[in-house]
Amino acid sequence: MKSLADRFRRWYEYERDCNAKSLEMLASVPVERRSTPEFRKAVDRMAHLVAARRRWLQRLGDLPQAPAAFPQGAKLEELPALVADTETAWVGYLNRLDDAELAHTLEWQSDNGRRYRWDVEGVLTQVFGHAWYHRGQIAQLVAQLGGKAVDTDYIFWCKLAPIDEAAS
Repeated sequence: MKSLADRFRRWYEYERDCNAKSLEMLASVPVERRSTPEFRKAVDRMAHLVAARRRWLQRLGDLPQAPAAFPQGAKLEELPALVADTETAWVGYLNRLDDAELAHTLEWQSDNGRRYRWDVEGVLTQVFGHAWYHRGQIAQLVAQLGGKAVDTDYIFWCKLAPIDEAAS
């Protein structure tokens, strides 16, 4: 059985695939629809996903500074490099992840000045689920804009074979 740290690493492989698909979805929006508020919202939502990942990595001690939680006005053409840089940093962190780190208690101060405490396992679970939530919003906006929404469900990434095909 894989360790919990191994599972977080695998789930991040899946998230990286979803990031690529999300960027493809955004790029599929017809050019004439890219000046709409809905497209701006979709791009900003992807920028928020990246910013949230970076903010948590900063809180975990692996980035020197954190970006704004809700960046506004991100440019679609800038997102791939930002995503790639963020993914490289997260892979580095997750490659060092072990049971001791998962049990470690993290403390941070939010933008409103309140202090919080949570174990790293909880933080990583939150960050993973947060991405699912916003990717669904991006897919919905892309579809409404006439772009090609892609299903990023985990089960499809795993490429499960039906039992009757696996037996043959």
